[in-house]
Amino acid sequence: MVDKTRARKLAKRIGQIVASAIEHEIKDPRLGNVTITDTTITGDLRDATLYYTVLGDSVDSRPDTAGAAAALESARGVLRSKVGEGTGVRFTPTLTFVADTVPEDARRIDELLAKAREADAEVARRATGAQPAGEPDPYRTPDAPE
Repeated sequence: MVDKTRARKLAKRIGQIVASAIEHEIKDPRLGNVTITDTTITGDLRDATLYYTVLGDSVDSRPDTAGAAAALESARGVLRSKVGEGTGVRFTPTLTFVADTVPEDARRIDELLAKAREADAEVARRATGAQPAGEPDPYRTPDAPE
């Protein structure tokens, strides 16, 4: 096994190399809005997993995740060569690209929170001016001695 600190540093370096290569060296227009968000590497330094997101051009447009995935797959060999040159390790790790679902999850959570706020506002609106049901003092009190 390898030192976890070394593996973490190597994973970070791999992410930087791949992000730089995507931005400056690979001329595929499908990779224009791809961002590397995280990188992990196995304990034996043989396999690296790179998480990426595809940002949309505007707020309403859906990103082309299928095109970005295909572009990353076609550029995998070139990117692995760049990683080998940039890291100098004995065995260049294989690269696996995984779409990061954090933006979609965050969007879904925001929608759920908005629905919860609307439901809370509805409950607060109905509660204004409401009277409690039953007696004013619903708790039993001990009978007074006679």
